[in-house]
Amino acid sequence: MIEFLNLLINGIVEGLVIALPALALTLVMGINRFPNAAAGDTMTLGAYVALGLQQVGIKYFTLAVVGALAGGALLSWLSYRLVFQRLTRSPMVASLLAAIGVGFILRSVISIVAGHDIHTFELPLVRSWNWDGIRVLPTDLAIAAVALLILLLVFCWLQLTPSGRQLRAIADNPELARLSGVRSRKLMWMLWMLFGALCAAGGVLLGVKAVIMPDMGWEMLLPAFAAMILGGIGHPIGAVLGAVLMGIAQELSIPLVGPSYKIAVAFIVMLSVLLVRPGGLFGHIEKVR
Repeated sequence: MIEFLNLLINGIVEGLVIALPALALTLVMGINRFPNAAAGDTMTLGAYVALGLQQVGIKYFTLAVVGALAGGALLSWLSYRLVFQRLTRSPMVASLLAAIGVGFILRSVISIVAGHDIHTFELPLVRSWNWDGIRVLPTDLAIAAVALLILLLVFCWLQLTPSGRQLRAIADNPELARLSGVRSRKLMWMLWMLFGALCAAGGVLLGVKAVIMPDMGWEMLLPAFAAMILGGIGHPIGAVLGAVLMGIAQELSIPLVGPSYKIAVAFIVMLSVLLVRPGGLFGHIEKVR
């Protein structure tokens, strides 16, 4: 039972980290109608930007994180303006292939500039709290708190602000939103900057929890996709809940398959959902003629 509780705690923390790119993916999928495979490498960029800012003398880690969010938002905005905006009327597969290309270019540039060495953030060492064998790291609590705060801010923006409501209107019915006077250009810019900031935040939190390397975001892309599918494509709350369930499932599978193969759980979940309930937990299947 103690081992189960430790794995459960780790799974919740990991799930909240996965929730950030999963939410970004489902927002873009719900509005732009294609899966942005560059999300993982945008996570990597965020971690490396924060690391670089630390190495050039930024003493306060919070400032490094803000810089990482700004870097992720800027990169995402540029990729939209230069690539994805031009493919708006193209088939979904064209945008998907372009996203894979953007991610590959970004990963290659990071590898050339930073190398393939493993890095860690310069953070103070802390001891885990131990209650009769149940171990909790203060760092994990901080990661969970930051992820929850970011998710809460995003949901408040989507639900309580005019721009957030307009984005939801575009996701529900683009033509009706356009006829109602909703102008999508600036909203798309906001959406893509939010996408980059969420992915960068997920990358920084992942780097705090584990290590920083060029492939770190790519390895998290599949769990994020699986969480989006599990929760229901285009459903923000479903993406977050799906991510938490995905993190818990991956951690609880460690005693059975080991830490190296827990990523296979994402494959199993994705295949199972697509076969049994293609719409996900909160989604629905749209019938077309």
